[in-house]
Amino acid sequence: MAGSAEREPRTVLEHLLWQQDRTYEELASDFLTLARITGENATISARHLARLARGERSGSGTNPATRRVLQKMLGRPIDDLLRPWAPSTELDVLSPTVASGAVALSGPDDERRVLAMAAQRARKFALLAGQSAAGGEVIDQLHDDVHRLAVTYPQQPLATVLGGLVDTQDSIFTLLEARQRPQRARQLYFLGAVVGGLLAKASHDLADPHAAMAQARTAFLCADNADHDGLRAWLRGQQSLIAYWAGRPREAARYAESGGQYAAGAGNTTAVWLPMNEARAWAALGDAERTRAAIERAEHAWDTVHSDDLDELGGICTFSRPRQLYYAADALVWLPAEASHAERYSTAAVEAYGDTADPDWAFGDQAGSHTALAIARVAHGEFDGAAEALAPVLALPAEQRINGIVASARRVHQVLSRAPGAAGVSDLREEIEVFMTIPMNALPR
Repeated sequence: MAGSAEREPRTVLEHLLWQQDRTYEELASDFLTLARITGENATISARHLARLARGERSGSGTNPATRRVLQKMLGRPIDDLLRPWAPSTELDVLSPTVASGAVALSGPDDERRVLAMAAQRARKFALLAGQSAAGGEVIDQLHDDVHRLAVTYPQQPLATVLGGLVDTQDSIFTLLEARQRPQRARQLYFLGAVVGGLLAKASHDLADPHAAMAQARTAFLCADNADHDGLRAWLRGQQSLIAYWAGRPREAARYAESGGQYAAGAGNTTAVWLPMNEARAWAALGDAERTRAAIERAEHAWDTVHSDDLDELGGICTFSRPRQLYYAADALVWLPAEASHAERYSTAAVEAYGDTADPDWAFGDQAGSHTALAIARVAHGEFDGAAEALAPVLALPAEQRINGIVASARRVHQVLSRAPGAAGVSDLREEIEVFMTIPMNALPR
């Protein structure tokens, strides 16, 4: 371990690292993970970290990116981390100002930071205490974590949730590797399947369909162990989505169809999502009849849908009316004869995603709705209207340019390529080309 019971720490950094009860190799790995998540081009070896902790290297001898990651990792300025440790400074580790034996905080940011540190420490303690046999409190904590991640995922850049996803998956797998009572094991497998599905989506968003499918298959194994039809159907939907955006529409249709038997047994919103996945796949293959039939089946499915424990997690774990509008628009823009219907659906989807405070809002689906509207307007020769529809997408920061959004923008570019000579077309194509030069998966990690 990093710590030693035989002597005092030499720096504040060494003291804080010893509290982690981890080896320097593990701490260096944590550093690298945080650097990737925060987009910092920084690395550190276990040897370098240990030398810093012992006070053998100064902050000025470390590059700025390394200093920034260390500060984020431990919540302290680098000068504070590298100052000599003394027992009298123990309270000062939390805050630079100490009064009347209590930690005095200088403002709301400090309060939030200290409370977040305390919550994380409490969470780790509960998980460690429950490793041999996970109790109700441990399951409740993990359920809250997964619920928060499911809701946050579609509304925030991937970098803000990826660390939590990886950490939560590790916690669940660690508990499952220990002996658990059957009921507790099923609950853990349920949560593991959800997190695996979210990580499959994360790999897809980074344009890595191979890793995405690997995560989805492991998640499906967890769903089998949880014996949960709603999860099985949801994960078939994730696999269909991955295949669709990877340019494999027949495979996407097969996954969606195979999930139908599970959706029928579950009765949750996957009964709507799966046929909408089918609709997009058939449309990409140019099969208008099957596309329309799938959209109609999805609409009828609402009559029998009832929420289950998966839907109740919210966010990416449930299928909403706005997403149905977007999927219909995304499907119909593949079919030239359906241009009018595509514009109607995409206009409705853009309106449905207009309120960022709505719980169903998702930046990826909002962007997809705008690209579908742009394609529908190009089909009607409304090039100024297409540029207007696409403007919010082209304004997205790089950290939100996920695979599906970039692919949708590329489809607009392809449609515009078939309309040469029209006023403003070349300018819009150039804007799209600039947008596509920096997708999210090109950012430093």
